[in-house]
Amino acid sequence: MLEKPFSQACENNQQAIFAVLERAFAEAQEVLEIGSGTGQHASYFAPRLPHLCWQTSDQAQYHPGIKAWVEASSAPNLRPPLLLNVDMPDWPIAEVDAVFSANTCHIMGWASVENMFRKLADVLAAGGILAIYGPFNYEGQYTSQSNANFDQWLKQRGAQQGIRDFEAVDQLARAAGMSLLEDNAMPANNRLLVWRKG
Repeated sequence: MLEKPFSQACENNQQAIFAVLERAFAEAQEVLEIGSGTGQHASYFAPRLPHLCWQTSDQAQYHPGIKAWVEASSAPNLRPPLLLNVDMPDWPIAEVDAVFSANTCHIMGWASVENMFRKLADVLAAGGILAIYGPFNYEGQYTSQSNANFDQWLKQRGAQQGIRDFEAVDQLARAAGMSLLEDNAMPANNRLLVWRKG
């Protein structure tokens, strides 16, 4: 069996995220996770949300690790990863009623964030829920010194990376036909934002 990749941050935040998803995804049947990363979140959430199917996805280099977590999980509602890059003109999924993504908006370039929301307008069903986890700035301000330090580190790693402004992301969501339902404060100065498509 493949060795499972491990992220301590995933381990630390999954209970807090689940407390929100349990409520936000109560009516969902099909969840697309964009950027499943190590696969830890999927293998934690899927068995705890047995009423829905959890579809993992990511770029090809992350698939072996995600598959290792999927195979180690006994959850029948957890699906192996789709090959998905948000910049692809055609996504390999028709329609879902929920989307989850953690720690992706600050890693991908802003043009990719725009592309993601543009495609979500097509992929997310009417009444569907979008939940995005990660650090955000408000009115152009960092919410903590640790986030300011993290943003500096991101920009050194790649000029296109950086903590996004909540207002700019919310504008993309609104342009995609969504309205903000919840802005949840999370551990380690992160947020869990929840929108519904009208």
